[in-house]
Amino acid sequence: MDQGLWRQWLRAATKPRLLGILVILLIGALVCVRLGMWQLDRAQVRGDQVAAMEQAERESAPPQPLGEVVGPQTQLVQEMVGVRVIAEGVYEQEDQFFVVGRSHEGEMGYWVLTALVLGEGEHAGAVVPVVRGWVPEADPDLLTEVPSEPVRVLAHLAPSEGAGARLPEPHLVDAVSSAQLVNVWGGPIYSAHLRLISAEPEVGPPMAQVGPPEIADAGLNVQNLAYAAEWWIFGGFALFLWWRMVRDEVRYDREQAAKGHGSAPAGWPGGAPGGDDEREEADRAGPTDAASTQHADDDSVRARVPAP
Repeated sequence: MDQGLWRQWLRAATKPRLLGILVILLIGALVCVRLGMWQLDRAQVRGDQVAAMEQAERESAPPQPLGEVVGPQTQLVQEMVGVRVIAEGVYEQEDQFFVVGRSHEGEMGYWVLTALVLGEGEHAGAVVPVVRGWVPEADPDLLTEVPSEPVRVLAHLAPSEGAGARLPEPHLVDAVSSAQLVNVWGGPIYSAHLRLISAEPEVGPPMAQVGPPEIADAGLNVQNLAYAAEWWIFGGFALFLWWRMVRDEVRYDREQAAKGHGSAPAGWPGGAPGGDDEREEADRAGPTDAASTQHADDDSVRARVPAP
């Protein structure tokens, strides 16, 4: 945009009428942005509410056989998280672990983690990590008190965690990570773990239940997200409307200048190079020059007419 055109737009945009309209449209745009942010917050809240309701339904639904829900080395989808499942197999007495840094009712402690080798079905022989419960102290005796006979467990299905760091103690880990446990327990291994609700027969001393997994990010409600986008579009349209009004004002000024003066005024493309002061000086000098020319013509006429 050249300097002359920039001046035209600036002159049109700073007219009091357009400045007043700009203030009104800016207020409207800010209101639209604020309403869009409110709808975005509602999308998060409603997304969490819907996810919580769906999770509650899954947790209260009749339990399903583990093999019908997911197989070994298969990642869980959100619809599987928290589902109650039944699995039958034998606990591995060797290589059990305490998972450090786990809280229960505000108290820090440990999860007791044991491998369950499935004993029947198409996935017989596969290994699934089982969190048997929470304890306040890492008592090694808890890792030896598991039966050698098959057990039937009822548990919540939960996703595998990311790999953690190696800890100096041989029976301590800081994550329920199938990617790490497969190096100890072998495979095939489930890319998930079970959070025990009950077992038949009961295994070892009573432990506090860990409970179902919580969904960290339930996503956004699509309807509220669409409402938020609509409000932001309305805000952008308000600014676009003001730009259109300024453009129309520039065109109108050009047309009026062309009609009123026969040519564009100074400062406009095609106009005289002088400014407002030069035009005013020319207007003041115009009548004087015309009167002088008229007097000269009258004297010339009198000189040609003979005296009587």
